[in-house]
Amino acid sequence: MRLDIVKHTKIWFAISLCVIIPGIVSMFTQGFNLGIDFTGGTIIELRFQHDVTLADVRNVLREYSLDNSTIQFSGDTANAEAAPTVMIRTVDLEETERKAVMASLQEVLGSYDVLREEKVGATMGSELIMNAIWALVLSWVMIVLYVSYRFEFKFGISSILALVHDILIVLSVFSLTQRSVDSSFVAALLTIVGYSINDTIVIFDRIRENLKLHFRRGGDINALVNTSVYQTLTRSIYTVCTVLFTTFALYWFGGDTTKDFSFALLVGFFAGCYSSIFVASPIWVILRNFSEKQRAARRTAAAK
Repeated sequence: MRLDIVKHTKIWFAISLCVIIPGIVSMFTQGFNLGIDFTGGTIIELRFQHDVTLADVRNVLREYSLDNSTIQFSGDTANAEAAPTVMIRTVDLEETERKAVMASLQEVLGSYDVLREEKVGATMGSELIMNAIWALVLSWVMIVLYVSYRFEFKFGISSILALVHDILIVLSVFSLTQRSVDSSFVAALLTIVGYSINDTIVIFDRIRENLKLHFRRGGDINALVNTSVYQTLTRSIYTVCTVLFTTFALYWFGGDTTKDFSFALLVGFFAGCYSSIFVASPIWVILRNFSEKQRAARRTAAAK
């Protein structure tokens, strides 16, 4: 016995709202944990008397809740496992906190020479953020136009609403968990949009193909959508599992610097798979039924 996806539309929407509504409340109350790419901060470059690892430096910074700082080796040793020269980019520190951090680094990792210490501005300025938002909006407009041309306008609107759903899910999770939001997070959002629309288009293409048979056989539109979703369900599951396995490996083995990026991808890819199956298609059914009612009302009015 197959699950009637369209019949339980309210349940699927309620599940999404259980994440989105608390997330929106969190966005307005506690906001996001913006990284130094958005807020600016301090750059400290040190040369230790012996080789150190990035994990050693991060463990020291973790005592001051600075383990989300960007830490990397300088110069030709950038890809090494251990090196003496380390560059730390962290949030703007007060003088007393900076001295405490420097003292802890010396106590735990040994003496060092300070090569550079300066305050820097945000790399993701307001203009760059607005450009990214406009690029996202433009991509949505182009998606609507293309999908409307290849399919129909209601398919385009349903696709965009599913994408908005995915973005809101990721934003909500990051606001609720207060994970760091940096420039890689923006890249993750754009990647999620590209993945999600691909899965949705596959299902919509199958719906379009089955629509030609639907009117010949006089079948129910809900049954048609359920059949189309189940015909592509195996492909969707295989695709998302492959992507999730790879992304989880990146999250688990990629190190601290890629955890927030890969976590955003994990949440977004899962939300994209969910929305393609349980959100986009039901939205299209709602829009189509509404359109049919409007058309029937106009016919009734014209007949009078």
